[in-house]
Amino acid sequence: MADDLILHEDPRSGNCYKIKLTAALLGLPLETRQYDILKGETRTPEFTSTINAHGRIPVLQVGERMLPESNAACWYLAEGSTLVPGDSFERAQMLRWMFFEQYSHEPNIATLRFWCRFVGQANLSEQQRSQMLPKRMAGQEALETMNRHLDTRDWFAGGAASLADIALFAYTHVADEGGFELAAYPAVERWLARLPTLPGFIPMA
Repeated sequence: MADDLILHEDPRSGNCYKIKLTAALLGLPLETRQYDILKGETRTPEFTSTINAHGRIPVLQVGERMLPESNAACWYLAEGSTLVPGDSFERAQMLRWMFFEQYSHEPNIATLRFWCRFVGQANLSEQQRSQMLPKRMAGQEALETMNRHLDTRDWFAGGAASLADIALFAYTHVADEGGFELAAYPAVERWLARLPTLPGFIPMA
């Protein structure tokens, strides 16, 4: 890629890790600039006026252009590579699981991880505490859906690792930090063990 790539990130974020892992698997150089979301560093006037008006990370900077949303950034990096299936139906399946990750998986598993590990349950609001059980049940349902799909295949779409696997790996492999028992999902555990064997794999910070 001709443009320099800069990731504006908090290294604790799985959404940021997706982009770093995609770049690593593709051998793409990626500079990082770090922000502490717990200190509100993405809500400053400087950040919202120059990086992302929505005040959120990750943001992939491509030259002077800004691309928010983790899965969009992963797609930008990987389009035309082996991480995107060549078959149109399998490519659509990849996108299906990436949509699933953002709609059914990340809002539950990632949120509980953030609350349990970084905020602390004692610091949660009454509204957040009331949401813990519904989010845990929805997260377990997402993991069960993944487990059924992986019971008869190694990867989520096509015959090799794709962006769907990267997107789902980011928060699944740390789901225990949100109180999820991954041993209950053996096919998911086998899949989690496959990802680190990919050439170029990097662990989450």
